[in-house]
Amino acid sequence: MNEQDLQSFRERLEKMRSDLVEDSEETVHEMREENNLYPDPSDRATSETEHINLLRIRDRERKLMSKIDEAIDRLSNGSFGICEECGEEIDIERLNIRPVTTFCIRCKETLEAQENKS
Repeated sequence: MNEQDLQSFRERLEKMRSDLVEDSEETVHEMREENNLYPDPSDRATSETEHINLLRIRDRERKLMSKIDEAIDRLSNGSFGICEECGEEIDIERLNIRPVTTFCIRCKETLEAQENKS
């Protein structure tokens, strides 16, 4: 992978991170504003259900954010795009689809097959 590819991935990961932070801040702001808008108990219950779903999404995004941070660290230390299992270079097509991945497709399939057997 050349320097231009690495820089492109860095920019993409930083943009992903920035978007997640922005979405998170927006959710908190919206939840604060909506807090007392619904005097009707069923409307309030619907709103709270929506909040719970949003918080679940944000929790998944929080986990993704830590993976993004780890990928940025790998870019900095030169290990980005190297499979943690076999040490081979991860195909750029795979990295384009999932830039936070740490396994090549072959090793990931093997790990998933082992997990399914368990």
